[in-house]
Amino acid sequence: MGAKNGQEFISRINQLKPEIWLDGHPLKVPISECPEFRGLLKTKASLYDYQILRENKSVMTYDSPTSGEQVGISFLQPTTKEDLKKRRTMIEKWARQTCGLMGRSPDYLNTVLMSFASSSYFLEGKENCFPHHVQSAYERAREQDLTFTHTFINPQVNRAPIYFESSDEPISARIVDTTKDGLVIKGAKLLATQGGLTDEILVFSAPKLLPDPDEAFAFTLPSDAEGVRFICRESFAGTDSTFNYPLSSRFEEMDSIVVFDNVLVPWERVFFYHNTEVASQFFATSSFHPYTLHQVITRQVVKTEFMLSVAKLLVETINVGEYSHIQGKLSEIIVSLETMKALLDKSEQDATLDQWGYMRPSMVPLQVASNIFPIVYPRFSEIIQLIGASGMVTIPTEKAFQSEIQQDLVQYLQGATKNAEDRVKIFRLAWDLTMSSFGTRQTQYERYFFGDPIRLASQLYRSYPSTRGFSMIESLLGPLDGCQG
Repeated sequence: MGAKNGQEFISRINQLKPEIWLDGHPLKVPISECPEFRGLLKTKASLYDYQILRENKSVMTYDSPTSGEQVGISFLQPTTKEDLKKRRTMIEKWARQTCGLMGRSPDYLNTVLMSFASSSYFLEGKENCFPHHVQSAYERAREQDLTFTHTFINPQVNRAPIYFESSDEPISARIVDTTKDGLVIKGAKLLATQGGLTDEILVFSAPKLLPDPDEAFAFTLPSDAEGVRFICRESFAGTDSTFNYPLSSRFEEMDSIVVFDNVLVPWERVFFYHNTEVASQFFATSSFHPYTLHQVITRQVVKTEFMLSVAKLLVETINVGEYSHIQGKLSEIIVSLETMKALLDKSEQDATLDQWGYMRPSMVPLQVASNIFPIVYPRFSEIIQLIGASGMVTIPTEKAFQSEIQQDLVQYLQGATKNAEDRVKIFRLAWDLTMSSFGTRQTQYERYFFGDPIRLASQLYRSYPSTRGFSMIESLLGPLDGCQG
């Protein structure tokens, strides 16, 4: 019970028997021994070890309100602004261990479950809703320090605003039967990052313009539940060499399609079902968005600091810091970093208690930050590529430095402030961050972390209180028809 260590995490993951398909073949070995997953799981194990270090416990864990055991602060339900700051400190410390590059570090889904439990009262008294199941899932995850992935996106068959699936066999995961034992689910969902590599999976339906009752559900399942199949993309891990692949060898998070082949979901794991109103309103009414955005923006601030440091190290290595265009490029990253930090601070300063007594960070600053980052992050990558120039593609491997051409490399690849081997290490880091399969996936991932950037902008436009200045206009022009300042 309580916060676990890295070895306990690995042992528990190896005991699972999920159905995972890689490159057209089912996984046959313990998960932690699979080359495509080994680096990621080792990194996650190190996070759990870091969490329980004596010097970290006070900022990484707190006393469980039910068991009294030390549990992760990412499960903490905040009731004060100080609680929000505690959560931010913990999230930031884990993010620094991964350079902000792991979007699905355990604290993200811990936060999701915490937000669901903090808003479970919304489900009370509503048809086919089980708020006590939400609370039970949250407490189980908190007390056992479970890891989760989640999936909620339907396959991209037809993305027209109005689309009715007409396939004889379900494409999008849907309820095909209800029995005395639970729901039966058939079909598929996207996009489970770390699918099959966690204790459990959280499944729910994103709001739709024209909701289908059979697609209106939310539940959890063990990752190795019968009939659940994870179909993985190609791995971007490269090799285990931290010289050749300093980031992807450690932080590559596999993405997967989740297939539900007549999967039985026991009733005690169902949050709600066959309720389109709840499916469309729960995520807007609940604290899901404020708390998850708070976690994500905290990680993205750390990631931006990492990008700035990589860019600065490139500049120093080849001594280009006196050029005005280089200074201008790094200033772009600095402006974005300080803007994101200020918005995160403001979200905590303007936090208010919700109707259920929990302290929610202010949404508007977080929404603004989530609109900024998908725009600036691809620019960060471009800036690093422009600074590195041809050096980004002339990067020998580790074995080259151990061969008879070593002296050539030592002579011709040295930097202004670094020897050849260190210079190549730095440039390989920049390449893995921005140009490798892992790096380009990072860019696409941040572009769409919270969905289509255009939709995010529309949501901000519709929700932002932009009429506060109308009174100033009316003071100049007099009362105006339809003006509600």
